[in-house]
Amino acid sequence: MNTTVQKKYIVKEKKDTRSGFGCALLDIARKNEKIVALCADLTSSLKMDAFAKEFPERFIQVGIAEANMIGIAAGLATCGFIPFVGSFANFLTGRVYDQIRQVVAYSWKNVKLAASHAGISLGEDGASHQIMEDIALMRALPNMVVLNPCDYNQTYNATIAASQYYGPVYIRFGRPSVPNFTNINQNFVIGKAVTFEEGTDVTIFATGHMVWKALEAWEILKEENISAEVINIHTIKPIDKDSILRSVTKTKCVVVTEEHVINGGLCDAISNILVTHYPIPAEFVAMNDCFGESGKPDELFEKYGLTSTKIAEAAIKVIKRK
Repeated sequence: MNTTVQKKYIVKEKKDTRSGFGCALLDIARKNEKIVALCADLTSSLKMDAFAKEFPERFIQVGIAEANMIGIAAGLATCGFIPFVGSFANFLTGRVYDQIRQVVAYSWKNVKLAASHAGISLGEDGASHQIMEDIALMRALPNMVVLNPCDYNQTYNATIAASQYYGPVYIRFGRPSVPNFTNINQNFVIGKAVTFEEGTDVTIFATGHMVWKALEAWEILKEENISAEVINIHTIKPIDKDSILRSVTKTKCVVVTEEHVINGGLCDAISNILVTHYPIPAEFVAMNDCFGESGKPDELFEKYGLTSTKIAEAAIKVIKRK
């Protein structure tokens, strides 16, 4: 049976966000011959196989050599191409941070970093692959734009927006199928938050896979006569400070939720704004400074408290602190 949220947002199917990236990459390449792609032995996992088949002369299979891939991409960008490099988020950030820092961010190269299989939603692959600190790594880099779209349609549009932006961009997406609830024809603007629900009692800021869970929490809270405002922060950097402050000055308390460690990601980004401009009570629903483990995604979300119920509980708690 469909819930109120499912009916309101017309959820007809679940799709993996990595497929939104793969489809957009192919579509923009058909319109722009400067689009090239590189992958580190994970073409199918990144959904880049259709691109590789249609544009073999514009695709480079680097193999398990991520550092080389970043260097090649930077060189291609220097020659006027728009390279998209794809790998698992763990390999694309942690393994080659130095290369990204030196030849992409510091040099302000027009390279797009497409990172799949992020967070504990990766599931059975376990803690070694479930990077939970990638946003913190990328957010700390000067010149780097950090995007974390919430569903297939938004990932599709985020990829297009990234291709049209000049400069380094990190795009985070995942493996599991999740509700696809945003409009395919949405106007995705880098650095501009999206308000899904207006509210007066509490603001819930969410990003990535946690946006849908925030909307489920909104429904739980509505049944308790609590008016929650739900805002999708799809761009972690540059963050939409104006929209954040506009909301919190109305609700005067905040819940922030992300599929990421509590340090260095959206929780920290929101906290910095609140401390500087409008100190109010805040609660956080994120990974509490720990690694994940092997298991089914839903089970891991439950174990580590990344659920709609926990978001709703955090909202009730923070309202009492006002």
